[in-house]
Amino acid sequence: MIVYNVTVKVDAAIAVEWLQWLYDTYAPAMLATGCFWKYHVLHLLELDDAEGPTYAIQWHAHTTGDYDTYAINFAHQLQQEAVKKWGDRFVSFGTLMKVLA
Repeated sequence: MIVYNVTVKVDAAIAVEWLQWLYDTYAPAMLATGCFWKYHVLHLLELDDAEGPTYAIQWHAHTTGDYDTYAINFAHQLQQEAVKKWGDRFVSFGTLMKVLA
């Protein structure tokens, strides 16, 4: 199994609205690609949330091929939709991981 982990720091002023958008709009769109079969949203602890919370969203794919399909066919469009909606009020980076146990 492959996990595509996206860590996101969200501006405090939009944090509640952003999280609702993640659940209502972005996550369904990611799952609709067929590349991921489930996800988890985690709030990172032991960080200063004064400027806003930091989340890790873990998208689960069965194979690296599933992730590659996402990266080639869907990633740019979905990322652009997020930027169009939120501008520079969030920063994110992704990490691809393989589950060993």
